[in-house]
Amino acid sequence: MRRGEKNELPKEYLGINVLEAARQRISKVFDDFPRIYISYSGGKDSTVMLHLVMDEAIKRKQKVGVLLVDLEGMYKITIDHIQACFDMYSDYIEPYWVCLPIALRNAVSVYEPKWQCWDPSREKDWIRQPPKMAVTDEKFFPFFKHDMEFEEFVPQFGKWFGQGKLTACFVGIRADESLNRYRTIKSTRKQTYEDYQWTTWLGNGLYNVYPIYDWKVSDIWKYSTTSGNPYNRLYDYMHQAGLTPSQMRICQPYGDDQRRGLWLFHVIEPETWARVVARVNGANHGAMYVREAGDIMGNIKITKPEGHTWKSFAELLLASMPPQTKDHYENKIAVFLHWWEERGYPDGIPDEADIHLEAAKKVPSWKRVCKSLLRNDYWCKGLSFSQTKSEAYEKYKKVMKRRREAWGLMNF
Repeated sequence: MRRGEKNELPKEYLGINVLEAARQRISKVFDDFPRIYISYSGGKDSTVMLHLVMDEAIKRKQKVGVLLVDLEGMYKITIDHIQACFDMYSDYIEPYWVCLPIALRNAVSVYEPKWQCWDPSREKDWIRQPPKMAVTDEKFFPFFKHDMEFEEFVPQFGKWFGQGKLTACFVGIRADESLNRYRTIKSTRKQTYEDYQWTTWLGNGLYNVYPIYDWKVSDIWKYSTTSGNPYNRLYDYMHQAGLTPSQMRICQPYGDDQRRGLWLFHVIEPETWARVVARVNGANHGAMYVREAGDIMGNIKITKPEGHTWKSFAELLLASMPPQTKDHYENKIAVFLHWWEERGYPDGIPDEADIHLEAAKKVPSWKRVCKSLLRNDYWCKGLSFSQTKSEAYEKYKKVMKRRREAWGLMNF
């Protein structure tokens, strides 16, 4: 088992395997935290964590909460797996299977850049019906607001569940999955519980806990195939469809990263695919083209039309968008231009720059702007932005209208 040190010292090997280390972490949490719940998705990592936490809960004869935010666009195989796990542990869990209207990204359309799962006004178009045990009443949680963002709901649930007490939320992420998840665990800027790097303080007495953070994907599958506990058989079908382990994801189908797996619905569950396509704008287009490298979705390499500069191509792309989406992108680009204007580019950013510096986000260029537009990168993460919270977004738009006029930027 490997434990990363905060100050980037060499790894320290503690002489125990990752399974035993995870069990020790879970036991520590049960010792110290009066309120405990699991953030569950039905995926392979999440399921392994569920089984390990429930082993401890059953040993102690203690109930724990299980939060499942159901985003509607899920495989029937996954739903059946989740239900089987809930039934298996029914005596020891306090389930919150949430099917509420939550705002989500639709990365396959500029005409509908966001969609709302379980939208009550579109019940006839739902991909599937919620299970009988699901939370569907918008008044069930006092903090819930219609169309709130997923990223807002999750911490608010933790605060509500904790009831003002010290609370642990088990999260099944692993450091080797992605750079972002590695940083989540490794960060030296975060506050932790008793200096345990596998925890993150979220405020209000709430901590995220990552008991399997140092597991490799081989550890996950060794446990899944030898423990005798159920795992999501969707992964078997993904393997048969030719996906590598790193490509196997279970999440809402239309997101920025998740859209790459849209085509799998057609292969694995054709009956579900028909409803996935009908649910939001652009789903069929995304399934056909999102895996292509090149201009269509801005993946890897892009080219501009003959006779255009990258700046004029960006203007062309913006002009092709519906007004609301166009205004959204122009606000982001205006801030991007102004930020670089004050940092060495008073006469405007270049049309393109060194590709390595562009990739590292160390220099600005209109080519970077075009790539974000082609990728339908709604929150412009490729231009170093983060998501704007929904309750602040309308205020943000009014502020940006005044700033763009003052800066004289993006007023085409």
